[in-house]
Amino acid sequence: MKQAATGGAAEDRQQADQPKTNNSSAYKGLFNYAKPHLWTFLGVFGCIIVAIAADLLQPYLVKIAIDDHLTKGDKNANTLLLIAGIYLLLSAGGFVFTYLQNNLLQYAGQSIVAAIRKNLFRHITKQSMSYFDRVPSGSLITHVSSDTETINQFFSQVLLSVLRDGLTLVFIIVLMFQLDVQLTMYCLILIPIIAVMAISFRSYMRKTYQMTRTNLSRLVAFVAENLAGMHIIQVFHQEKEQQKQFSERNQTYFRSNLREIRTNVLFNRSFDMLGNLSVAFVTWIGGKAVLDHSVPFGVLFAFITYIRQFFQPINSITQQWNTLLSASVSMNRIWSIFNTVPEVQDKPGAAVDLSAVKGQIDFNGVKFAYTEGQPVIHHLDLHVRPGEMIGIVGTTGAGKSSMISLLCRFYDVKAGSVTIDGIDVRDMPQERLHRLIGLVQQEPYLYSGSIIDNVRLFDDRVTREEVIQACRLVGADTLIAGMKNGYDTLLSERGSGLSAGERQLISFARIIVFKPKVLILDEATANLDSHSEQLIQRALAVVSEGRTTLVIAHRLSTIMNADRIIVMALGEIVEEGKHRELLQLGGYYAELYRHSQGRAEASGKAGAGAPAIEAG
Repeated sequence: MKQAATGGAAEDRQQADQPKTNNSSAYKGLFNYAKPHLWTFLGVFGCIIVAIAADLLQPYLVKIAIDDHLTKGDKNANTLLLIAGIYLLLSAGGFVFTYLQNNLLQYAGQSIVAAIRKNLFRHITKQSMSYFDRVPSGSLITHVSSDTETINQFFSQVLLSVLRDGLTLVFIIVLMFQLDVQLTMYCLILIPIIAVMAISFRSYMRKTYQMTRTNLSRLVAFVAENLAGMHIIQVFHQEKEQQKQFSERNQTYFRSNLREIRTNVLFNRSFDMLGNLSVAFVTWIGGKAVLDHSVPFGVLFAFITYIRQFFQPINSITQQWNTLLSASVSMNRIWSIFNTVPEVQDKPGAAVDLSAVKGQIDFNGVKFAYTEGQPVIHHLDLHVRPGEMIGIVGTTGAGKSSMISLLCRFYDVKAGSVTIDGIDVRDMPQERLHRLIGLVQQEPYLYSGSIIDNVRLFDDRVTREEVIQACRLVGADTLIAGMKNGYDTLLSERGSGLSAGERQLISFARIIVFKPKVLILDEATANLDSHSEQLIQRALAVVSEGRTTLVIAHRLSTIMNADRIIVMALGEIVEEGKHRELLQLGGYYAELYRHSQGRAEASGKAGAGAPAIEAG
């Protein structure tokens, strides 16, 4: 078994499917998020200037003390005390304004990232189902969490370093020229060497960081996929196989991380060595000048201090190079998602009056394919009257769930039309359409939260009394009353601790609360035991009353009393009628029924006691 073994391939498909985004458009998009915080950034800039000035004036004060007082034999202690006091004030001022700049920058950065994360999540939720077919959930988790945090590092580390260290370099060069022009010109020879080193490393480092981010995304996607399918892994005893695959991905990420670190260390230590050589060179040249009395000792002291400080901001900027590259990669990935246009979109100005919808459903010559050239539904004509219950059966791959997805407009038809009360679903706003349709799936999804919130799906417009009444109608009240905190009982993720039948009852209560005109049950009883199925059958009778109901069934007992049963095969309706009529035809449905009876007898002999059945 190779469950969850396709994380890397899915990641590659995702990168191929998403629109390409260049750096300029990503940075432009980021700038739009930064514009509301312009005054905060101006405050940061002002604090940086004051903090830099406070730090760089300190060596100049020492130079004044040495050359203008100590070497001239000035014994006035008050002057030196004044210089020491100014030095102390500069140190305190540098600390205060550095503290302010960091806090202001963190506030702006976190605010921008929070806005990006919010809009990114909202944009992802608006994507069509086909997008989630292509893109693994683990990759999206990485984008929403890890990639957005990398953008925060762009502001808190990269931008701060560019502003602070860049201005520091400018101020240092100005002060060095002020001290000694000739020594400064010698030092500036190093700038072309630094530029050559940065350019030579740039291309290689970008590839390294890109690979590291990709391997991390694949690792997260694999973990997310395995956690979601852990019950399958344990049932089939695939823990060792999945551990092996995880180790392979983990080792790949480990190697790419080491490669990134080696590149970073080599790059940064090269600058350290260059800085130390520069200090030695200045000490030699300047020392000779001091001995020849052409340069004061205080100037040499300040110059050596500045040349050491000259390489500190350069080294700091280069250390942020990997963060800049990671942020650039993250921005491209995030904006590629922002640039992804949902395949299913509302028509401009779509405004249809749906208040009087009765629930008539028509599939008119529908054709559909997930992949071009591989049709799933070849030709579908189906007309459902308001309030009618339709059972849908057929073998796996017959197109049952695809038909439901077209009605919910998770996908758009390739040909033909799907209408509700004569209105094409493509002409309806998706939000209104999904309010018209209540969908109960085989595995109802429950969220972390109270039972009240799970029934009303965190919609505060639905009152507590409405939720309680809905639970009573579907028969969930007895179950909830037995819980310690009743309706305020907190459920864990996916409702673990509740049986499949209990989760279904809560999903049925949702139908009562939101009052859709059309009800769809997509194999909602497939995983239930006979007792739970009876509870669901009673609840179904309640929720389907007055609603057009489509029931996809693996268990024929679920739809035997339906107004009409349709049998699908190879994307078409091959039989249609009531239960007894279809049995008399002796076709597909009769074969499914005989098969189900055989399965029921086998289950009875095995002591399972469950009379129902798979139909494909």
